[in-house]
Amino acid sequence: MRADVTILYFAALRDAAGISTERVETSAADLRSLYNELQARHALPFPARQLRVAVDGEFARWEDVPRDGTEIAFIPPVSGG
Repeated sequence: MRADVTILYFAALRDAAGISTERVETSAADLRSLYNELQARHALPFPARQLRVAVDGEFARWEDVPRDGTEIAFIPPVSGG
């Protein structure tokens, strides 16, 4: 099943991708697979295990299936000071 989703990138992911948002059409089985596709496309610096993922503003599980029309955010680790 294909889904048309909006991807949001923050901090180091935004810097690596060179964009803060993009629309993608995907047939990824889950959010982890979607991230892996985007990581390969944009040379994103973090493995999925170091990130949080959110769908429509709510934290989600990596095993969740991308749903058509949703907004998916990949959130990198934040360093404090």
